[in-house]
Amino acid sequence: MTQIFETGSRKRESDDASARFEASRSHSEPPPVGDEGDDAGGRKDRAHHPRVPAVLERELKRLGETIRVPVSNLFRAVLEDAVAVADHASENVEARLKTFASSLEQERDKLRRRVMRNPLDGVFAFQPVKLAQFATCAKCKVELRRGDNANLGLRDEPPRPGAVRVFVCDACVPAD
Repeated sequence: MTQIFETGSRKRESDDASARFEASRSHSEPPPVGDEGDDAGGRKDRAHHPRVPAVLERELKRLGETIRVPVSNLFRAVLEDAVAVADHASENVEARLKTFASSLEQERDKLRRRVMRNPLDGVFAFQPVKLAQFATCAKCKVELRRGDNANLGLRDEPPRPGAVRVFVCDACVPAD
């Protein structure tokens, strides 16, 4: 309800109620910490005053009257259900994301194995050699120094210009 004063200004009834509520809060002591709303049953219910659209308020009151439940209990039940649904939805999303991440990792590994060519493809034999210059093991990427023992991978195909010879250390020579 809105009141109009002689000066032309307006004042709402809800403004008066808000002012009275704030005044009553300022004169009362805050509840002690750890004892917020305890009742004999050990529940910690708190009173909240949410702002709801008038249409929603009317619908809640109508539903409450229809099923003979106080609006506050109905509102609490609706909120509890909404929180439960939100929790369930977030759990589902989290589980689906974990499954997707695992699947993505597996597919990435498969693709990497397909794309990454085995450096020993096409090698039919290994010849033990003593290196005269620096090289790198084609399998484990360890540095092979001048004078180290290594194994030269032999291939059937003729060497192409710019082709790199395949050297492997003794640990990386296949057993079979």
